[in-house]
Amino acid sequence: MSDKIVHIGCAAGFAGDRFDASLPMVESLAKHDGPRYLTFEVLAERTLAIAHRERLSNPDLGYSPFLDTYIKPVLGQAIEAGVRIVSNMGAANPRGAARRIKEIAREQGLREITVAVVEGDDLVNAIGESEIRAAKTIEGINIGDREILAANTYLGAFPVAEALASNADVVVTGRVTDPSIVLGPLIHEFGWKEDDWQRLAGGTLAGHLLECGAQVTGGYFADPGFKDVPNLANVGFPIAEVNADAQFVVTKPEGTGGVVDERTIKEQILYEMHDPASYLTADVVLDITGVELVQQGTDRVAVSGARGHPRTQTLKATVSMDGGWLGEGEISYAGPNARKRAELAARVVRERCHDIGIDLPLRVDIIGTLSTFDSIDGELRMRDDFPDDGDYRVRVAVRAPDRETARKVSDEVLSLYCSGPAGGGGVRQQITNRVDTASVLVDRTRVTPLVHVL
Repeated sequence: MSDKIVHIGCAAGFAGDRFDASLPMVESLAKHDGPRYLTFEVLAERTLAIAHRERLSNPDLGYSPFLDTYIKPVLGQAIEAGVRIVSNMGAANPRGAARRIKEIAREQGLREITVAVVEGDDLVNAIGESEIRAAKTIEGINIGDREILAANTYLGAFPVAEALASNADVVVTGRVTDPSIVLGPLIHEFGWKEDDWQRLAGGTLAGHLLECGAQVTGGYFADPGFKDVPNLANVGFPIAEVNADAQFVVTKPEGTGGVVDERTIKEQILYEMHDPASYLTADVVLDITGVELVQQGTDRVAVSGARGHPRTQTLKATVSMDGGWLGEGEISYAGPNARKRAELAARVVRERCHDIGIDLPLRVDIIGTLSTFDSIDGELRMRDDFPDDGDYRVRVAVRAPDRETARKVSDEVLSLYCSGPAGGGGVRQQITNRVDTASVLVDRTRVTPLVHVL
């Protein structure tokens, strides 16, 4: 077995995650010999659909709106340290993202960098809408004859490895599986083959543990008194140290907050995993039932035992459709008898919407009570033991086919200022264009990944 260790860190687990997590990570990666990679995983399904909308209005955009915020502070430091960057910031416009990254390098006076792009995930251009509509839907909204905004398949890690083989300093992708931005560098560094199921499984597990950023180092884990996490405000993001047999250690930059232990690893392993013996990805079917964890010291957990099975003949794709409009309004009531005033406000809005001819289901919640439960059937679900005196916030929302109807419902909340119960304040209104999604399966032979080097 080779003694080579690949160090890979993930500095973002979603679009809008901590913008400064990459700085201590690059400093930590720079201390190690051998290949080192910095990844940013920022592409959720609806994030991609929104990016497609943005590109329709401006063909130069459509990549992550946070690209500058993530890349500018760390690009020079990473290039100087020899840390390569891999990210799905390309969203609906990977080439646009690549061009912007090269512009940032020039603006910062860096050497001429090489940026490689992974494309081919856009199914609308590849196979057309009719074939997309005919594909097998496995979850989400029925496509039917609804307007398709975008359809993107989850590419695997081998195109990422191909992009890295061009000696790229930065690789930008569109829609790939989340673990691919970690697995791709490992395939490139160790030369794993497409049927090397055990190693692909281990690399996929490493990517799965890193893909959500601080979720594996104490974020989304902390529960005071039950699962205490030190210095959560300064939580460190994860780094994996991976060997040629796809065994690895999960850790984090020294001096950062958070915790890496068997509990944080177990929670993240099970995240989004429907079948622990058969976790389907584009590159391999991962089986975690034999995985073993060993605490090797403070904030260091060794992971081994992942098993792999041959990949499926289909790829998952996300189809994004126009979902109409969401109209929201909120108003607060506080002090004596606040609960009853909030309940009255909710009834007033329902009656007003009925009177002005809005025959759509309304969701009405009184935040501070049981607001996470669905109230769309007209009932306000509040326990009797909530006090009349207190601090309550009424939220009204409607899903409408047009912006004007959504606005009318939101405006009924605004009118509560002077036409509702006493003492209402702090109104907030928002009208949002919605996107619905469906997951479908497509024959992988119909998908052709492409790599382009700038």
